[in-house]
Amino acid sequence: MRRNSREIVPGSRSTCRAISRTPIPWAAAVRELAEETGLIADPADAYVVTMLVDDSHGIPRLTAVVRITAWTGTPANPEPDKFHGWEFLDLHTLACVGGIFAPAAQALDAVWPGVIPDLPPVVSYPLAIERPPVPGEPAEAGRLRRAMARTVIEGGWAPSSAVRSALETVPRHRYVPEAGLAVAYDGGDRAVITRRDGSGTAISSVSAAWLQADMIEQLRLDPGAIVFEAGSGGYNAELIAYVTAAGRVVSADIDPWVVRRTRAFLTEAGSGRVTVVEADAALGAPAHLVPRGGFDATMITYNCWDIAPAWVEQLSNGGRLVLPLEIGGYTRSVTFERRGEVLHAAHFTYCGFVRDQGQQARTAPVVPLLDGALSLRFDEGAPAGAHGLKEALRGPRHEIATGITMGAGAYFGSLQLYAATTLPGFCRLHAHQDPGVTVIPKGRDAPAVLGDASLAYLTHVQTRHGEDPQDREWEWVVHAFGDQGPQLAEQLSATVHAWDRHIRADDNNEHADPVLTAHPAGTPDHQLPAGDVLDKASFRLVFQWPGRDGRLPAPARPTGTATTTTGAA
Repeated sequence: MRRNSREIVPGSRSTCRAISRTPIPWAAAVRELAEETGLIADPADAYVVTMLVDDSHGIPRLTAVVRITAWTGTPANPEPDKFHGWEFLDLHTLACVGGIFAPAAQALDAVWPGVIPDLPPVVSYPLAIERPPVPGEPAEAGRLRRAMARTVIEGGWAPSSAVRSALETVPRHRYVPEAGLAVAYDGGDRAVITRRDGSGTAISSVSAAWLQADMIEQLRLDPGAIVFEAGSGGYNAELIAYVTAAGRVVSADIDPWVVRRTRAFLTEAGSGRVTVVEADAALGAPAHLVPRGGFDATMITYNCWDIAPAWVEQLSNGGRLVLPLEIGGYTRSVTFERRGEVLHAAHFTYCGFVRDQGQQARTAPVVPLLDGALSLRFDEGAPAGAHGLKEALRGPRHEIATGITMGAGAYFGSLQLYAATTLPGFCRLHAHQDPGVTVIPKGRDAPAVLGDASLAYLTHVQTRHGEDPQDREWEWVVHAFGDQGPQLAEQLSATVHAWDRHIRADDNNEHADPVLTAHPAGTPDHQLPAGDVLDKASFRLVFQWPGRDGRLPAPARPTGTATTTTGAA
């Protein structure tokens, strides 16, 4: 509600005065509510959330935050000499209404963390009283939620009845109060950012509903399952809890703000079967929360460069681990099944998540070129061979037209993954500006291979135009610089041809995935299956692609020299 045009939350000041006259803040809140709005509530339906202490011009202030869960009557203005009127506001608009009385703003934040950003710190004393769930929602929320669920289901992302019912039932909007209903339920295809760091980079979000549904489906949960979730927010954990029926979820997050927010929302809108802990999720769940025999399943909800050993150690044999794994800088949600000490991939989904922040956080090596107009990013090892590239990029450019074409809407994510895991010297060439050298559009990047002061990279060029998208066509073209450029270009072109023969399919959903296994670091080469090896810090990933002869090549990381792709390209 809005009081006049300046203060929000009715009775913030007068409630504090009433508290000074009585030791029962919930009774005072109920009385003030009736006096100022005409709404009638029972003290049994009023719960003290927390006590806030701040200071204004040297005068300490005490604010009791009371949540009233039920009332009767119609909002009125019984005190027209004190109030101009009341106005209901949607939560997501509170950040835009102008100045808010400080205790009122802090009170709102205590109930719905994040609806008003950038608040100054305040001393808070949470009450050791169990807060109740707060039911109810606008009819529009139910309609939009059903529409969102229908979109996800029609897209094929929720084949099981349990996941479908979860999407139709769990109130997504209750976990993103700073977003309007239309945004919260936007077609199942929008992630809602809930927290950013000082640079504006998203560090916490509620993912797109289709992706959440897909990842939960891949867990293959049975009723009563106990699941570990790394990265909190509340909504995803509640979806999992719903699917497990009588099961439970342990959710860990390293950010205290996210943990406080998640606990608050789960208390009001959750099932009571999610336990939230503040911890570095890469270290796993606290020992006392790990079930005997391990978790039935584990889901990671942020980008991971590596697989944390704790996730495997705390996973039951035969259990499933679903995580967004970075491979050569490209992210795929990979579903692994644990078989002893080895993980076997069962499913891949193209995706993107916020980055990890804990023990596993990693900054990818980057080499700037041409005064920062370009850069090379290496995700699987320290850069090598970049010396002399500046001079090479100012020299002639070698080109090869591959003859491999694609139409509008064609999926080429499998080409990115294939190149990243089979090409020694693989990296990504980013164009931050348009230096007039690479033909890569500003803000885009291209798969590349690095040699000795030489570089080759892959772009697609439109070769056929038309008003109708089905009439348009693009061709893959390789560009190269440096003395080894022609050799690197041939290598990259051969990779595109091998992808076209063995991996690509006319149906975007039918591209071939590799057989992927993850083995503990230190596993000797002779104990690995034949394939392309990508070494992480804790695990060795082995990719077996169709059409390759299975010989074990050099690791797919920069070597400083140009080599020929192994296998039957």
